[in-house]
Amino acid sequence: TCLIHDLDAAVQTDDTPLTMAHISMGDIDLLHPPAQLEQQRHKLKRLVQKPNSFFMDVKCPGCFSIATVFSHAQTVVLCGSCSAVLCQPAGGKARLTEGCSLRKKID
Repeated sequence: TCLIHDLDAAVQTDDTPLTMAHISMGDIDLLHPPAQLEQQRHKLKRLVQKPNSFFMDVKCPGCFSIATVFSHAQTVVLCGSCSAVLCQPAGGKARLTEGCSLRKKID
């Protein structure tokens, strides 16, 4: 096993994705961890706890109206004006219908 001393050089030269198993805790700054590694951590084990879910604006491909949808919706979401299916539940995150475009809502 080799230790990574320069995290930026490791990300640029190596084609394999960087995981927490490849980096020992002595090699990174614990107060300012890289965003790439912080995103891979569990939502409760991050430096600042943050949920993985979000709200998004989804544009209907038929009538171009915009509806607000939760990213982990557990029911089928229909368009309000033309009643077309916008997304369907898929276990975790909701799967968008083909042709629908999304935009994440910002706080």
